[in-house]
Amino acid sequence: MSSLADDGRMRVPTLRDVFEARTVIDRYLPRTPLIHSPVLSEKLGCELYLKCENLQPVGAFKLRGGINLLHHLAPEVRARGVVASSTGNHGQSIAYAAKLFGVRAIVYMPEHANVIKVESMRRLGAEIEFHGDDFDACRIESERRAKVDNLYYIHSANESRLIEGVATYTLETLEEVPGLDVIIVPIGAGSGACGAIIAGKGINPNLQVIGVQAAGAPVVHDSWAQRKLLSYDSQDTFAEGLATRVAFELPSRILWEGIDDIVLVSDAEMRSAIVTMLASHRVLAEAAGAAALAAARNLAGTLRGKKVAVVVSGGNLTLESLRAALDEERAW
Repeated sequence: MSSLADDGRMRVPTLRDVFEARTVIDRYLPRTPLIHSPVLSEKLGCELYLKCENLQPVGAFKLRGGINLLHHLAPEVRARGVVASSTGNHGQSIAYAAKLFGVRAIVYMPEHANVIKVESMRRLGAEIEFHGDDFDACRIESERRAKVDNLYYIHSANESRLIEGVATYTLETLEEVPGLDVIIVPIGAGSGACGAIIAGKGINPNLQVIGVQAAGAPVVHDSWAQRKLLSYDSQDTFAEGLATRVAFELPSRILWEGIDDIVLVSDAEMRSAIVTMLASHRVLAEAAGAAALAAARNLAGTLRGKKVAVVVSGGNLTLESLRAALDEERAW
């Protein structure tokens, strides 16, 4: 199994690395909108901005990382192909980037994966393999496949190039709102929050970076609180982008050093945030994409008077999940 530089993939990226990644990302992706929300600002008592990564071609910020990583793969590694495990958004990013660079991509997904994400990857030309009930079962199987077939295994978090790429959304945000006080980021494995720490605090050390996990899948939160890598036997959330049960080394190293807080939100709170964004701005987010806004509501007292950006990633909401949100929750 090859790597970028086998020991280099676990390197903690620098701000310079992020600026270099942007020279790659800008060739392939336009900036995503940063929407100032007067209505949500009034409700929460802060100046609130929505960073709409749900409007990426695959509906999530992870695309930035996938493009940056495959851009840097050596030609002989690309020729052998890549394999990844995903509940959907990481897999879509790899499928999109693989098509862009002409690379064979295999993605392992849980047996009951989001159908929107499955079909998206198939249209992009990825080979889909279903395995097990959740992300971590897929991860173990895809790691095995990489060794057997000599493929490049793309870990969803322990990859420096992924973190460098996703960090570019924070550069865009700070360029539009230089006086930003707080950025709130959803955490599955943690690459997005790590990118916000490296880029955000690298530019403004006083920027607060707050991560958000699902209350039913709190392994990154708990690992950060206890300062040790944890692994749970199960998770329980409808937010597939947040449904992890193992904490990983590279993002944990960065989060433990630089995150200001990690908060937990319930599935009901995420559903309410989905409905609120749809009602107030016609912005459609899946549960992971709505998690940061749900956290902002819970933290409203401490955010009062500040300039706050919430990262909306991703946007791949199934009709069934939308119906459930509309049936069960109201906009606030």
